[in-house]
Amino acid sequence: MFGWAQLTVPTGQYGIINSKTHGIDPELVRSGEFRWLWYKLIPTNVKISVFDLKYNKFPINFNGTLPSGNTYSSFVGLTNTNFSWNLQGEIGFNINPDMLIDLAAKNNFTDKEGFNIYLANTAAGVEVIVQRSLASAADSIDRIELLISGASDSLIESEIMAKYPEIRDFSLSIKSAKYPDFVLYRQLRLLYEEYLAKQRDSIKLTFEKRAENQIETHLRFEELEKYGELLSKYPKLIEYLELEKKQ
Repeated sequence: MFGWAQLTVPTGQYGIINSKTHGIDPELVRSGEFRWLWYKLIPTNVKISVFDLKYNKFPINFNGTLPSGNTYSSFVGLTNTNFSWNLQGEIGFNINPDMLIDLAAKNNFTDKEGFNIYLANTAAGVEVIVQRSLASAADSIDRIELLISGASDSLIESEIMAKYPEIRDFSLSIKSAKYPDFVLYRQLRLLYEEYLAKQRDSIKLTFEKRAENQIETHLRFEELEKYGELLSKYPKLIEYLELEKKQ
């Protein structure tokens, strides 16, 4: 019985075997699955670290300002308009048991305390991903509205899963939200974009006209240069041109 590994792993939890003779065992100990280890019979040789991979929830706090909000409001003279936002809620996830051993080796945790530190660091990393996506994306206003409505954002979740493939059953829920007037923001952005478009058209026409004048001037100089070369080569042409002018 001393060789049974699963005796120290409660139901619903998972164990990682670390022995002095064999190091970390590559196979996870699962409750209800028979594992007998002969080297567990050696006193103080084997340590089994037990981990509870329950669903974990962490509070989150996102804040920022809608992109170029100050520029848009200043453009129309609304200097006191505030386009900042704040979202508070929680994220939740659990860990894929099949990746637990690799995670323990990669993140150097061997007990529950180290595992909790890893979970907290992972939650902080997820929060950074969401914050960056909401603050810097051109369509951040649409993403904020999406999260406030309670729907999931597939782009954000895909980025999270790409960086943390060990995460399962990820969720992001917003408990409270402070947000600006989205309708006003869109109207100001549209006005500003229309202004820039007209400004570009005006600058384009100005440069086109300037380019035409430069081309005409250049062609005129080439023409005069050719006349100069011709008259230098045939100076009597001047007398001919004068006679032709008098006639």
